[in-house]
Amino acid sequence: MNTNNPADTPATPPVNKPDTTADSSHSAATPAAAPAAVSAETQAALASTAHAPNSPGATHIRSFVHRRGHITQGQLAALERLMGEWSIPYAPRRLDPAAAFGREAPTVLEIGFGMGETTEKIALARPGDNFLGVEVFNAGVGSLLRRIEDSSIPNLRIIQHDAVEVVRDMIAPDSLAGVHVYFPDPWPKKRHHKRRLLQPAFVSLLASRIAPGGYIHCATDWEDYAVQMLEVLSGEPLLANTVDGYAPRPDYRPLTKFETRGLRLGHGVWDLIFKRVA
Repeated sequence: MNTNNPADTPATPPVNKPDTTADSSHSAATPAAAPAAVSAETQAALASTAHAPNSPGATHIRSFVHRRGHITQGQLAALERLMGEWSIPYAPRRLDPAAAFGREAPTVLEIGFGMGETTEKIALARPGDNFLGVEVFNAGVGSLLRRIEDSSIPNLRIIQHDAVEVVRDMIAPDSLAGVHVYFPDPWPKKRHHKRRLLQPAFVSLLASRIAPGGYIHCATDWEDYAVQMLEVLSGEPLLANTVDGYAPRPDYRPLTKFETRGLRLGHGVWDLIFKRVA
């Protein structure tokens, strides 16, 4: 999935992964040295995350790089058992949220849920909303699948695929009540800034998918990225800032363990909340 020259690939964590805390509450600390066999159906479901074979015109720069990563036995087992129940396969056609969730309700898209700690808490705290989480990494998807099962969360679905293609191909215009992008990969080296997720073209696409009156909420602990986010979001004519500059953290976004540790060490966190205008 890396569209850059391999020599240009940094040794930084992959993208679309806002929640970087370890899945300590749901998975064993030991790696899956000899993972159980995964069925052909699960392998087929996961294949599109590496190749996106059915997605036309995939010319954008990926904001993530696939690498062989650690995955626990529990996460692998969740992928095998629960993908069919709680995930939605990527397809280059519009998603029907009412059919996917079994009800009519406001739908909030979260891009890059990491290990799913924040996603789980928000979905539990807002049962009247539907939450659609997009993530590319197997460990994170397996972790959130376990959280869905363990916490009995009926209002959460997962698409394991590139977020740009999901938004472009599967989300109808003017349909989302909100978008969450929490702690995306900052790609701190200047030569890698082109990989950052929140670029003008993608923000314009996101804004077109949010219903008038809906919102986009971003958060980062990299000040340089926060400045870029504010500039890009402010430059999108379909969006209006809800405050002057950066917003206070709203109650619905809980602090993650990673964020709490960073704040204790004196690191800053910047929230941005913009609303879609008519």
